Amino acid sequence: MQTTFTPEQLKDATTARSNEILRTCVHCGFCTATCPTYQVLGDELDSPRGRIYLIKDMLESGRPADEKTVKHIDRCLSCLACMTTCPSGVHYMHLVDHAREYIEQTYKRPFMDRALRWVLARIIPYPGRFRLALRGAKIGRPFAFLMPDARLKAMLEMAPKQIPPVSRNDDAQVFPAVGERRMRVALMTGCAQRALNTDINDATIRLLTRLGAEVVIADGQGCCGALTHHMGKSDESHASAAKNIRAWTREMQGGGLDAIVINTSGCGTTVKDYGHMFREDALADDAAAVAGIAMDVSEVVTKLGLPDGAGVGGDAPLKVAYHAACSLQHGQQIKTLPKDLLKAAGFKVVEPVDSHLCCGSAGTYNLMQPEISKELKKRKVETLEMTKPDLIAAGNIGCMIQIGSGTEVPIVHTVELLDWATGGPKPPALQRDGAAEVPILR
Repeated sequence: MQTTFTPEQLKDATTARSNEILRTCVHCGFCTATCPTYQVLGDELDSPRGRIYLIKDMLESGRPADEKTVKHIDRCLSCLACMTTCPSGVHYMHLVDHAREYIEQTYKRPFMDRALRWVLARIIPYPGRFRLALRGAKIGRPFAFLMPDARLKAMLEMAPKQIPPVSRNDDAQVFPAVGERRMRVALMTGCAQRALNTDINDATIRLLTRLGAEVVIADGQGCCGALTHHMGKSDESHASAAKNIRAWTREMQGGGLDAIVINTSGCGTTVKDYGHMFREDALADDAAAVAGIAMDVSEVVTKLGLPDGAGVGGDAPLKVAYHAACSLQHGQQIKTLPKDLLKAAGFKVVEPVDSHLCCGSAGTYNLMQPEISKELKKRKVETLEMTKPDLIAAGNIGCMIQIGSGTEVPIVHTVELLDWATGGPKPPALQRDGAAEVPILR
């Protein structure tokens, strides 16, 4: 694609990067075949190719973002299926991130949009605030039908039936390896996950220590910055990310780290991109070092290896429908490891048709674009239920909440099943009363 940025514009590193990406695109349109919003809406401007044209025009002209461009960029899930499909290697993620930042800087949204985005950015990245908000939403949920704005209704409907108690395992501390220490890792405990589902981090700690890893919960870590990053609020996202970089760098320079383990794939995609995000910052070297050892939990467990004889028993293996989170299969290009681990642990793994398509969660997308999100959820749930599974497994809390709200089939994190298969408790989601059969840690 030919571009016409001026030499002055190209002095900006972010614009120069976008120019590189735009010039890689050859207009082939392969991306439209795997774009969820294009499949739902059928509008060329709601496809990656259409959005690329809008972004190009906006950035080259240097004009403030207009309502039309904002509408179609906001409808993008950032699922990155287009990056997996693209034969030319167009790095759409960096391009749309730049577009969102530019929109945030140049476009004045309607008051309700600004208010909702402000609230989300001030609540979800903070587990304590988010927990309180969920309790309030739980109380207000029966009155969701009275909400005049579909987005407010979606926020009330997001509240889970049960809000778990705080897990003290998320506090800064060190969990020693069981037996010989084979690896020393830092676990990113996240933000929303700590309020929505504490079983995931607990299971991760049990599994990794059982396999020989010393697990560090670094003091000072917090939200990865993804939520505000995808809103274009770069100052806020970089501030959150910088706290993590400093916290993990202290551990790397202290006791040393073999990996930074991330069990929420949406966070993992962002942390692995810290090197790019901070390339012009004083933290550039530390950010690159952190990104270099960031790993999804499935990558770390594969390195450590499951013990011989892993399994949960029973006359027949449980049939698990594996949902591939977009941030894992497209953002991190991790496609087979979770399935391979589940099979090695004795589960029968099946996949739905169109497994490459998004479930519609996409961070705060299900709150800000509820109509499109609900259609994508409906399609995903239908394809998962068609496999007639005993349960559904996924590697991202957002997907779990989204899919779980549309099906009666139990849904758990992949790591919970691996923990169970190697001697841990049966996942609470698979128990009738939702209570763990054994203590959180043992």
